[in-house]
Amino acid sequence: MRTGAARGHRGYFHEAAFYRSDEELLDIVVPFLEDGVQGGEPTLVAFDAPNQRLVRSVLTDTAGITFLNGSTQYARPAAAIKLYRDLLASHVAGGARQIRVVGDVPHPGTGSPWDWWARYEATVNHAYEDFPLWGLCPYDTRTTPAGALCDVARTHPWIASADGEHRENDAYEDPTAFLAQLDTGQRDPLESAPPSVELLNPSPSSARKAVVSAARDSRVPAAEIEDLTIAVSEIVANAFRHGLPPVLFRLWTGEDRLVVAVTDRGPGVSDPFAGLVPVRPGSPGGRGLWIAHQLCEHVTMSHDGEGFTIRLAAGAAGVAG
Repeated sequence: MRTGAARGHRGYFHEAAFYRSDEELLDIVVPFLEDGVQGGEPTLVAFDAPNQRLVRSVLTDTAGITFLNGSTQYARPAAAIKLYRDLLASHVAGGARQIRVVGDVPHPGTGSPWDWWARYEATVNHAYEDFPLWGLCPYDTRTTPAGALCDVARTHPWIASADGEHRENDAYEDPTAFLAQLDTGQRDPLESAPPSVELLNPSPSSARKAVVSAARDSRVPAAEIEDLTIAVSEIVANAFRHGLPPVLFRLWTGEDRLVVAVTDRGPGVSDPFAGLVPVRPGSPGGRGLWIAHQLCEHVTMSHDGEGFTIRLAAGAAGVAG
């Protein structure tokens, strides 16, 4: 039997909360955690360091609560989904009837691009639906931009408040409909200048070599360059396998950032959750895009007059919204 507001609910009970002070955050989160402890429900907490310290300072009983490193758990959306699904599956295998999760989802106010975290918030309604999960996503209205807060309201079926109310959210939209409207084609600031490299119909090998060569004078860590190289190879191969020629490869370089755009004339990706949800065994496609989402600092997908473009980035953050 599930407890609390999720009692009687099947699958994922996805709830947002908006707070404007540390006191309001505690009023929302502490009862959620204490009720989980009392009900014997495994609970995961993935806050950033300040909120982690704040919450732990007032809890008297943490039995059954696992505190995760928020910056690690939310490093990238696709990685977060995989990590959570693995943890949830483990708890279900152990007999859990309900699992609770609360965490700080990144946004521009914390220095992260919002477009793919907005995709995350919509996608998890699908990705976690096969688990008895109650997820609480608190957003600080002092730091979260208005546009992101609007998207939060559109991606959460339930809203919690500091006074203990849990209500259905009239602003919630079906994830597929939300993702169809979401603008995920933001250009990186580096793209304001001509590309450093431009290749027509490159092989995956020549695309990899272009990335390695361009990175020699950058300060991007070698491990990130290696990840970007793998992702670029996958995306170029995908463009020929699933898209339509010609395939255009462009690369922009900065002192601490690299951006690659791969454009083909095909219709693009039809699956709205592509790249964020682990590819099922035997699936005919999607693995390359999922790998890119695992490895790159930022990934965007868009379709315009040029065709279908996937952008991959490594290094310092470059897109604020």
